[in-house]
Amino acid sequence: MTFKNAFALCAALSVSPLIANAQETLTLYTSQPNTDAQQTVDAFEKANPDIDVEWVRDGTTKLMTKLRAELASGVVKPDVLLIADSVTMESLAADNYLYAYQSPAREAYADSLYHPEGYYYGTKIITTGIVRHKRAPETPKSLADLTKPEYKGQLVMPSPLYSGAALIHLATLTDAPELGWNYYEQLQANGAMAQGGNGGVLKAVTSGSKPYGMIVDFLAIREAAKGSPIEFTFPTEGVSMVTEPVAIMEGSKNKAAAQRFVDFLLSKDGQALVLEQGYLPAREDAGVPAGFPQRDAIKLLPFDAAGTLKSTDENKSRFSDIFGG
Repeated sequence: MTFKNAFALCAALSVSPLIANAQETLTLYTSQPNTDAQQTVDAFEKANPDIDVEWVRDGTTKLMTKLRAELASGVVKPDVLLIADSVTMESLAADNYLYAYQSPAREAYADSLYHPEGYYYGTKIITTGIVRHKRAPETPKSLADLTKPEYKGQLVMPSPLYSGAALIHLATLTDAPELGWNYYEQLQANGAMAQGGNGGVLKAVTSGSKPYGMIVDFLAIREAAKGSPIEFTFPTEGVSMVTEPVAIMEGSKNKAAAQRFVDFLLSKDGQALVLEQGYLPAREDAGVPAGFPQRDAIKLLPFDAAGTLKSTDENKSRFSDIFGG
């Protein structure tokens, strides 16, 4: 439609053409990979053509450092956060920085995937399990297998001192009665190596320098699909999960648009995008990506985000005592 025609139409409807063409701007801070973030924004804008999204991307730790500095200065730049883990969201909620929104879409989700007061909502499930090089002599099926003598000195895993997903994995496993801190002591006694993040684990196992590793699911499954000689196992005891939650800032001046962003991510269309990107959607009726087993074959271990926030420093210190800094 030309501007002249648009002006004539607005005049006939007694609507200002400036109002008719007004665009609302939503500011998003996200730790999604750049490609995923762009796809997410594009899909939302297509479904909501009256909203433009400006987004800032960085790793969760760096992004939170930036956000905390801005908040300390009395500045609230983002309207919406879409970051890696619920523990970080718990910290922001505890400091009254998040807005409680009861999305109608929550009814399609397990209670464990969102804050009961609506401060944040998990948008996907990223688990940590076992990756094995196909030339490795053993095929572990459980976490307990990794403590056996035949795996001595053969396991690499991300350190919870550096990786948020590994920290959640640590908290989940140490809270599990059948595992606990004794499990990590057994891993250390069996020569497990803990250093860096998930990317380093992937490199070590794909190269064959270590035959076994603990790693987030999508990294290993994607690489296997590309032809890497590795395979991923969801251990029988169950898996920890990171949920990449979305939240609205209490100081947002665009809460109506922010609510539409949250609702979109939780909608069937939003979860279909998660599936297309190769992640396990948080919504149970959204299916599973290629390379994943059916949902009923994936046992999710309980996780207490609020409790983990309180015990984070203690958990890091105890892990450091076991494995060294």
